Amino acid sequence: MTPATREASTKEPQPRILSRPDHPISRSLIDEDALKVLYRLNKAGFQGYMVGGSVRDLMLGRRPKDFDVSTNARPPEIRRLFRNARIIGRRFRLAHILFRDNVIELSTFRRAPDPEEQASGPGDRLITSDNTFGTPAQDAFRRDFTINALFYDIADYSVVDYVGGIEDLDRGLVRVIGDPDVRFQEDPVRIMRACEFAGRLGFTIETETQLAIRRNVTCLRKGAPARLSEEILQLLRCGAAGASVQWMLELGVLEVLLPEALAMIRAQQEGAGDFSRILPTLDAMVAEGQTVPDPTLLAALLLPEVMLSRFTYERKHGRWMPLTAFQATRQALLTPFFERFAFANHKRSALGHVLDGFHRLCDDRWTPAKRRRFAGTANFPGSLLLFEIMARATGHGHERLEAWRAVALQRGRRVEARGERSPRSRSRRGGRRRGRGGKA
Repeated sequence: MTPATREASTKEPQPRILSRPDHPISRSLIDEDALKVLYRLNKAGFQGYMVGGSVRDLMLGRRPKDFDVSTNARPPEIRRLFRNARIIGRRFRLAHILFRDNVIELSTFRRAPDPEEQASGPGDRLITSDNTFGTPAQDAFRRDFTINALFYDIADYSVVDYVGGIEDLDRGLVRVIGDPDVRFQEDPVRIMRACEFAGRLGFTIETETQLAIRRNVTCLRKGAPARLSEEILQLLRCGAAGASVQWMLELGVLEVLLPEALAMIRAQQEGAGDFSRILPTLDAMVAEGQTVPDPTLLAALLLPEVMLSRFTYERKHGRWMPLTAFQATRQALLTPFFERFAFANHKRSALGHVLDGFHRLCDDRWTPAKRRRFAGTANFPGSLLLFEIMARATGHGHERLEAWRAVALQRGRRVEARGERSPRSRSRRGGRRRGRGGKA
């Protein structure tokens, strides 16, 4: 097939077009690799549009994290045009254009898939395959929210809007494209994304979209666990987790998706402490440029429930909660959480270790030598970071935090002075000696 523009088989709506003088997007603000992709598509005779969140953010004066591109070129044509292309995906086939330190996502224009193309059951609108090619207009209408369906055309540097996204940007509205009930049933993860966009952008969710979220919130139980996991981590990293989760609370999403997070409210009601600042504390750390590993992010989300369980145990038994009892309690908490989300085994294991380490940091029964040894364990940094989050959020525990930081610093100086190997390194070295004939 030639690279000539593929026209729609039916009459399509005319878009609103902002010419270059009428919008704030400059090529100097666009990633250089994305521009290379756009220019090569255009030079070869294909349409090349920058799409989605990058256009939205540039229109709002924000710096995008990613620059995605869409085109009327099909995957085989993309592969011939870009030697550095890798075709990926099953539900949604697209290309990753690989550069030295960057990846540009390049997709072919899609249209809404036909029901008979799906593997879902009769009457179920859940989309399981999304590889039906279409036109720019069809591609715009199959996207989730109006503010995410704007196109930047490299041919004339204009912004193209088929769905009213420009107006919703001006109004500060998150609005679903099309029938919101149908769109949430097609892809329940859109419910989470609506809350995240509203929180991150400081927007309001349009009224009909809010009502549809309430009506369809239980559809989240059908969402792919891997995608739900990706979205929850993205929400926690976005710098507006507090505002996003507040939208989830108001619309009834937490009860279905994250009932553990409701402990932020229950803990204070039951006298276990005020953990309402946990998520705003994470947001502050993001704003400060601090990196929080995924296991610690998830541990912070679950911490109020963990602390409430510990408080309940200690109030009942009148003593410190032993580590074995704590581990049994947190495992009972994590089991249903992992049934809803699909995290890699190493993240699951690390999450448990971070919570266990946090519990141990709260214990007073340490000798100096044991403190130093514990500060040298692999999971200590994650547990200490979680303790820092707790201290910043609640205003309690700063003295203990500084004491543990001093222990870690002291141990680091001793290791450096002695030239000691880490426990893991010594273990591997010993294992090699046994392999050469030593006793097992």
